Amino acid sequence: MKKTAKNHQKPQTERESENVAATFDELIHSPNRLRICAALAAVAEIEFANLERSVGITTQLMSKQLKLLADAGYIHMEKRPETIGRPRTWVSFTPAGRRAYSGHINALRAITGDM
Repeated sequence: MKKTAKNHQKPQTERESENVAATFDELIHSPNRLRICAALAAVAEIEFANLERSVGITTQLMSKQLKLLADAGYIHMEKRPETIGRPRTWVSFTPAGRRAYSGHINALRAITGDM
């Protein structure tokens, strides 16, 4: 995964995520969406193809999962033109998505007793 210099939504540290209330999120809990969110939590933004490779799912399935997260207001997708070749899609958490993911992780920790 490529971390970008553009840091408009800085990834949260573990300490910052501890301040988010534990809230189990059914949308995030799906295995593919959970892996997508985990990848997004580590970076400010990531290019679609890199996210797809990182998560290890097909383009069609990735598009479907990202649409669900975008419809919930959890992610932002932006197409950017390239100097050479076709435009690329960049994906990032929205502040609400980052909070929801942190809350979900905190809920999982509470359920498992922070093993």
